[in-house]
Amino acid sequence: MDGRNHSVLSEFLLLGLTSSWRIQILLFLFFTIFYVASMLGNLLIVLTIIADHHLHTPMYFLLANLSFIDTGVSSIATPKMMYDLFRKYKVISLKGCITQMFFIHTIGGTEMVLLIVMAYDRYTAICKPLHYLTIMSPKMCICLLAVAWTIGLIHSVIQLAFVVNLPFCGSNKMDSFYCDFPRFIKLACVDTYGLEFLVTTNSGLISLGTFFILILSYVFILFTVQKHFSGGFAKALSTLSAHITVVLFFFGPCIIVYVWPFPTLPIDKFLAIFDAIITPFMNPVIYTFRNKEMKAAMRRLFLRSLCFRKKHFMHSPGNSD
Repeated sequence: MDGRNHSVLSEFLLLGLTSSWRIQILLFLFFTIFYVASMLGNLLIVLTIIADHHLHTPMYFLLANLSFIDTGVSSIATPKMMYDLFRKYKVISLKGCITQMFFIHTIGGTEMVLLIVMAYDRYTAICKPLHYLTIMSPKMCICLLAVAWTIGLIHSVIQLAFVVNLPFCGSNKMDSFYCDFPRFIKLACVDTYGLEFLVTTNSGLISLGTFFILILSYVFILFTVQKHFSGGFAKALSTLSAHITVVLFFFGPCIIVYVWPFPTLPIDKFLAIFDAIITPFMNPVIYTFRNKEMKAAMRRLFLRSLCFRKKHFMHSPGNSD
C-alpha cells in the first residue's frame, strides 16, 4: 500500500470492559482486591520458600518460580487497566502496545513450560521416589528453568518479528483493555491472513498442545500409581489436584482466545481477566491452603518476624534501662 494514502498511527484507543461509570467503580474495587491479594500472596510464597530451609526442595523451588512469574502476569496489564477505568480516553502508544504483547507472551510461554516441568517433577516424586533427588538435582532444576524462559522468549519474539513493522491506517480503536496479537493485527491495513494463521499456530496450538500434554501426564501418573502402588491412588490424586486446578484455570481462557482468535469475540476480553487477575490470585490460594508444609513454614516465618520485632523493640534506645 502506498504510504501517502494512509497516516501512521502512534497510539491506540482501548475501549475497555464497559462504558458504565457505576460498573467501572465496581470493577476497580474488584480488580484492586484481587491484584493486591495476588501480589501479596505470591510474594509471601516466594519469601517463605527462600527463608525456610525445610522448603529447599525441587518442588518448592519450582513453586517459588511459578509465584514469581505470576507477579509478572498480574502486573503487565492490570495496573494500567485499573488506571484507565477513570479515564475517558484509554490510550496506549504503539511502543507501549508492543511492549505489553512482548511481556504477555514471554511470561505466558514461560509459565506453560514451567507447568510441564512441575508435572515432570511430580511424576518423578511419585513414580520414582528413590531416584527423585538425583534426577531433580539443583543443577537440573536451574537448567529446566532456563529452558522454560528461553522457550517463552522465543515464543514471543517469533510473533513480534512479524507484526512489529505492520502499517496501520483507519480506525485505531481496540475493543479490549490491553494489547494482544489477535486485535492488534486486525487493525493493520494489509492482508493479515498469514499472520492470523501464525498466531493460531504459535499461541493457539501451543496452548492446546501443552494442555493435552499436562492432562495426559497426570493421567499417566495416576495410572502408574494405581497399577504399582497399592493404596497410593488417593494420595497421588490429592497431590495432583492442585496442579490440575491451576492448569484448568490457566489454559481454559488461553485455548478459547488463541485457538479461534479470528474473528475476535467480545467475550475474549472478559476471559482474559482470568489469566490476568484470577489465575495469579488462585495459585497462592490453591498451593498454600491445601499444603500443610507451606502453612507450617508461614507460621514459622510469622513467629520469627514477631521475635525479631520484639527483640528489636527491647534493644531500642528508648526502651533501654
